Amino acid sequence: MEIIVQETETIPTRQECDNSLNYVVDALYVLGGKWKLPLILSIVQSSKRFNEIQHELSGISPKILAKELKDLELNEFIIRRVYPGTPATIVYEATPHSLTLKNVLRELSLWGKQHREIIKKSMKQQAA
Repeated sequence: MEIIVQETETIPTRQECDNSLNYVVDALYVLGGKWKLPLILSIVQSSKRFNEIQHELSGISPKILAKELKDLELNEFIIRRVYPGTPATIVYEATPHSLTLKNVLRELSLWGKQHREIIKKSMKQQAA
């Protein structure tokens, strides 16, 4: 497995490195945890009700799902729409802001695949 590292033309300044680190910390604060990105992916595919999301993301408790949905709403990744009726219907929809993660998710997926292959190869070598 070949690891691809992009080369840059110039070495970043200390300030640029510090800023970059702060931006990464901000991003991880908003998107960190086991459920945030899977939740965004689920809702980007189609708007869903609470129970539909819980069924799709097996293993998430109702309490954690409610908390994560509130966090995503606060950070403008989703919109919670309430439709009148008895009982009221609540639907979670993706915002345009959530679509800005498309490239990040693609790169994260590629990295995850690459990492998985490295670990598999390492495990095979250890078993031999």
